Amino acid sequence: MRKVKVITDSCSDLTPELMEKYGVDYAKMNTVYKEITTPADLSWSYDDVHALYGIMRGGDRVTTTQVPVEEFDRIFRLYLGEGYDIVYVGCCVKQSGSVDTARVHAKEILPEYPGAKIIVVDSLHASMGEGILAIEGAKYAAQGHDADEVASYLEEKRKYLHQFVTVHTLDFLRKSGRISTTSAFFGNLLGVKPIIIADAEGAQAAIKKVKGRANSIKEIVSLLSESMTEPEEQTVYVAHADCEKEEIDLLVSAIKEKIPCKDVYVGYIGPIIGASIGPDAVAIFGFGKQITYKLSDNK
Repeated sequence: MRKVKVITDSCSDLTPELMEKYGVDYAKMNTVYKEITTPADLSWSYDDVHALYGIMRGGDRVTTTQVPVEEFDRIFRLYLGEGYDIVYVGCCVKQSGSVDTARVHAKEILPEYPGAKIIVVDSLHASMGEGILAIEGAKYAAQGHDADEVASYLEEKRKYLHQFVTVHTLDFLRKSGRISTTSAFFGNLLGVKPIIIADAEGAQAAIKKVKGRANSIKEIVSLLSESMTEPEEQTVYVAHADCEKEEIDLLVSAIKEKIPCKDVYVGYIGPIIGASIGPDAVAIFGFGKQITYKLSDNK
């Protein structure tokens, strides 16, 4: 049986430490600012984080690109040449074209590698939701499962991964096309903070509004607590867009008080998702009940 390499992309918000620990690699997307294109490297420092969100706080916009074909070609050939089959866990197709690009390019190059496989999995998520699935896939592959088994496992696992996000405003998501214009009113009411989920099809859906920042943070913890199953076996993942340390410390304390989880991991919302969601967003993730809500059924 061929070895399996799990690859994700810059949307996953995995740190170099997490990728090294679980043997995950990633394909780089790009950010674009003042007509300068820069690879979205996940090896970024606090200063890099603060600089990106400072640009946005100042009123300027940073845009992004999907994974270029050349980058897929580089990373696919790297691991195919080392004898791996590849499972690419990509950013949700409702937010990026990278999954479709990967599928097309895989078909083009696989004839050069007889017997090899590249299987592309739409994570139905972004940020650490995507990254968590890549980690789960790598752990499953390390247990001796082949590429088809890893992909099938992730396609089932993604149905149970919950994301709850609060932002100061939906304006950044609206401008980037990541959320419907009809939902944007949630972010334009004085003092009201929207709560966003990834629905069963991967769409970003603003499902409710809460008065005040502190209440919105309490609400995402409550929603995750209600949604999770077997939390004692899990790490709850937190990703934030350059929030104040005191605010994140309070969030972690609230999670530990409300959810009997094994651990809480805190990381940054990276350059690709950050450019779309804007500064001061907070997201939390955990596995639980099957997600059934569909934005398309509730418009």
